[in-house]
Amino acid sequence: MPTEYASLIDNLIAIIIIDLILAGDNAILIALATKNLEPILQRKAILWGSIGAIVIRTIMTIMAVQLLKIPGLSAVGGLALLYIAYQLMTDTDADHDNAPKATFWGAMKTIIIADAVMGVDNVLAVAGASEGNVPLVVIGLLISVPIVMFGSQIILKLMEKYAWIIYIGGAVLVITGVKMIGHEKLLSEYFDNPQYPFNEFILMGLCLALILGLGWRARSKHIHSPASKI
Repeated sequence: MPTEYASLIDNLIAIIIIDLILAGDNAILIALATKNLEPILQRKAILWGSIGAIVIRTIMTIMAVQLLKIPGLSAVGGLALLYIAYQLMTDTDADHDNAPKATFWGAMKTIIIADAVMGVDNVLAVAGASEGNVPLVVIGLLISVPIVMFGSQIILKLMEKYAWIIYIGGAVLVITGVKMIGHEKLLSEYFDNPQYPFNEFILMGLCLALILGLGWRARSKHIHSPASKI
């Protein structure tokens, strides 16, 4: 096999592996965002949310070099993801009979925005593995679509059976958000400094305790509220 083709195959394999790793985050995000939808809308949201996520990842990967030049983008994205994690963890009102149900477009908006935020760091890894070959990026992302869709459906079913899995999903989003903040170059003095080796872990622990704690409190109130027993 010519060296050029062997290199392309190696790059494609690297992209696919990265996408498979990232597919887990996507599946968890989509499952959390669609958990309060009606079953029919749930399936639609999973399909179009997965497709939308892939389209955004492709565009962002092509723009990866430009994204690197935007100061503070990673930190802002990390904070946005922490806020989205908080919203998803404390979203229990959709189960009340007298409260508005979750909407398809509301779930789609959450999926697209959160995936765009999560993709800032991730697309840089894909862009590096592709060595500028856009078709390889697109092929790798397309391969991950069915994995994200299938994974989302499995996680949704597990959430219905085991409520504690919701907290694992929330923790994944929180950890991703804190890592994005820790990778911000403008904050390297605090997170990439030998004098403060544990700052990122401390921030991660605080955010996990706060957001998961607020989620647990909201769900406990909902379980014991009169509306939830009707």
